[in-house]
Amino acid sequence: MRTNKSTLIILSILVTLTFCFLNVTAETRFKKTRYFYEIKVYHLKTQEQINKTEQFLKTAYLPALHRIGISKVGVFKAIGNDTSLDKRIYVFIPSASTEVFAKMDEQLFNDAQLQSDGATYLNAAYNEAPYDRIETILLKAFIDRPEFATPLLTSPLAERVYELRSYESATDYLYRQKVKMFNAGKEVDIFTKLNFNPVFYGEVIAGGRMPNLMYLTTFNNKADRDEHWKQFGDGADWKQLSALPEYQNTISKADITFLRPVEYSDF
Repeated sequence: MRTNKSTLIILSILVTLTFCFLNVTAETRFKKTRYFYEIKVYHLKTQEQINKTEQFLKTAYLPALHRIGISKVGVFKAIGNDTSLDKRIYVFIPSASTEVFAKMDEQLFNDAQLQSDGATYLNAAYNEAPYDRIETILLKAFIDRPEFATPLLTSPLAERVYELRSYESATDYLYRQKVKMFNAGKEVDIFTKLNFNPVFYGEVIAGGRMPNLMYLTTFNNKADRDEHWKQFGDGADWKQLSALPEYQNTISKADITFLRPVEYSDF
């Protein structure tokens, strides 16, 4: 029996559509969700404020975040808090959706356990505030590094050095070029190759300094950190990448903050 030409065409189209559908399904299945990150920076002036805020974070705030489904929360103190006039505590909160952040304040406000456990902090008098100010930064994960990670370190907590870097750009275009340098340019791959143990890479989408990107890498100690950066700066991969004309002058200001995780941090 001779097959009709139109039937063959239809069969060919069906095979093509099926193949495309399977490809799309596979891409959808394996594509990772780009996380969103909130960084809360508590600015403090006195040791008493540090003590009150830490007690609140440890016994009330982190447990409450865990109860609403945020399983991992990072809490870090700025190294040098003892001598700094602006003493800081950083709280890192990851989520797969901005809706979580949109509902978070209301959920926490209605959490009776939080209100009870954090009563001293939450009900502090106006002239005995447990902090000077709270700064909030919202980020979206890099497209090539869409999720956060828990660092694999072997040293005691007291020796660890977490390095938070903030890169500002002079214009939106130069900012996009710096983000491109991390992703398409494979700068992040250099960090991975050298085992920088990153927690996250993110584009700042709301904050006091924009356009801006931030990332957090971690090390066993200060010497370990210095050696990693030496390998990075001396390496052929970085020298070749940083010499490309399209990536020149992408950073107008770089801030580096050294942090140390507290014992109740999930990172």
